[in-house]
Order: sequence, then structure tokens, then C-alpha cells
Amino acid sequence: MTTSNSDILAALRRAGLLELGPPPPMEPLTGGVSSDIWLVHIGRARYAVKRALPQLKVAADWKAPVERSRYEAAWMAEAALAVPQAVPPVVHVDEISSTIVMDYLDPAIFRNWKDMLQNGEADRAFAAKVGLSLVRIHAATAGREDVAARFDSAQIFYAIRLEPYLLATAEVHRSAARALKRLARRTADTQRALVHGDVSPKNILVGPAGPVFLDAECACYGDPAFDLAFCLNHLLLKGVWKPRHGMACLACFEALERTYLSGVSWEPADALEERAASLLPGLLLGRIDGKSPVEYITTRIDKDRVRRVALAFLERPPLRLADIRRAWAEEIVT
Repeated sequence: MTTSNSDILAALRRAGLLELGPPPPMEPLTGGVSSDIWLVHIGRARYAVKRALPQLKVAADWKAPVERSRYEAAWMAEAALAVPQAVPPVVHVDEISSTIVMDYLDPAIFRNWKDMLQNGEADRAFAAKVGLSLVRIHAATAGREDVAARFDSAQIFYAIRLEPYLLATAEVHRSAARALKRLARRTADTQRALVHGDVSPKNILVGPAGPVFLDAECACYGDPAFDLAFCLNHLLLKGVWKPRHGMACLACFEALERTYLSGVSWEPADALEERAASLLPGLLLGRIDGKSPVEYITTRIDKDRVRRVALAFLERPPLRLADIRRAWAEEIVT
């Protein structure tokens, strides 16, 4: 038995879900680069057990505090208050092993949005639901000192998001370094609402009651524009990956963007949109040349196309997300 398995079994026993004796059936689940995730069968119950890793599974040297699991669980609790059914039911949070035990959501019922986009199922109505759920979570937590006090996780957000996505990319693209560092500083200094930090299609399930958000390890009290830009970034990149579905992905981009912005109530929507629009090119470039490049854009030609659009907008920051959407349609999709 590996150390990871032993830690997970110990967490299940501390949760009162498992007695001493032979280990239950366990299956590794595919996930991101930051955690080990297991499907554990205990009697008729099935649990997804997630344990944060100190060293992320990427080629670059990328370490992150394992305490992030505590903030992930706290984000799920807060999000559930704003949007019921938007997160998996949490059964136990084990701070000793940095483990979260959740009810397992059957993939036959809760389909992964990334997989659906890959197959050409780009449903703009669902994208709008993602925007609606996200803006409701932000609105419910905006300007809340009590929530901000529970998320003293700026260092984790820096280690998992700002440094690997923006600052590491600045070392590769010296011509854009000033712009990328400015975006990182502004994002770090903006504290308006509770931020998920990893709102991407792979972390969103298409459930019967709407979107279900997973993997909030980067949760912090910060700039909600980051969540919006982060998700829109992935919709743009999916169109490069699957060019036949590029226009459908842009339709999802537009639906999510418009639904989200129509729900912004805690600040002028134009101000938030401007931050999201100027941040988006940095995130695009970060997923090509940062510490965590997307695994599905592999050819030099495609990478250079993304770089070209991103660098142009970093030099002349856009004010509106529609500016990026139009440029993407002209340069990438067509």
C-alpha cells in the first residue's frame, strides 16, 4: 500500500466512514495536476477522495502549500449557500492529511463539460448557466469582510495562479514582461469577492440542476474578473483544439460573458469587464508558455497563432471582451 493510499484510509477512518480491517476497493480517478483523487467504495456508498499534493505534476518545478484543501472546502461551503447544487456534497474535511471526502457524482449523470466541448457539444445555453451561477456566487460574497477573513489564502493564489501563469510567462516573453507583471500586481491587489481560481470546463460538470463546480484549490478573496477571464480563456483555446467547433465555442464565450456581466451588481460592470478583458491575453499566453501549458495545443503553428493574438492585446489592452472575441474569430477560427 502506498503512503497516499494509507493517508486516504486514515482520513476515511477519522471521518467515521471506515472501520479497521481490509481496505475497501479504490480506483484512481483522472484529474488535474495538483491532487491525487480516488473513487472509494464503502458498502453501497461511493466517495471521491481528494488529497492535495505539495509538488504539482508538471514538467516545471511547481510547488504549492497543501493547506489549500482547507480553502477549497470553505469555498464549496460558501458557494453552496449562494447556489444550491453548484458543488458536490462534502462529507469530511481532513486537515491532517489535506484531504476532502465528497459524494461521488456518477459521470453518467454528471457529464464533464470539457469532454462535451471536445465532442462538439458546445451548448450556449449551458454556458449561460455557468455565467449565471458564477456571478451569483460572486455577488453573494462581494464586499463581505467576514468571508474575506476566512480566506487568508493570497499566498496560495500567488503560488498556483499568478506566478506560474503570468510571472513565469514574463520570463519567456520579455517584450510583454511589464504588462504581465502589471496584470499580476493588479489582480493581487483587487479584493472584491470570493474567487474560485480554476473555473475551466474540466472542472465543471453538466448536472441535472445546472453546473457543478469542482477543484477550488486556488480559492481566495480577490478579483472576480479573474474567474470570468479564466473560463473564457479556456473557451477560446478549445476552438484552437477543435477548429470545427470554433464558432460554437465563441458562441459559448458570448453567452457566458453576457449573462455574467448582466448580473454584476457590486461594482460597475464595465469596470469589471475591462479588468477581465485586459487579463485574458495574459492568461492565453500563460497557457502556451507558462508553467502549465494546455496539453491539447501541440503544434508550433497553433501555438504561434495564440501567441500572436495574445501579444498584440498585451501591447494594446482591450476595453471590452467583445474586442477579443471578434479578433479571435478573424485570426483563429476562420
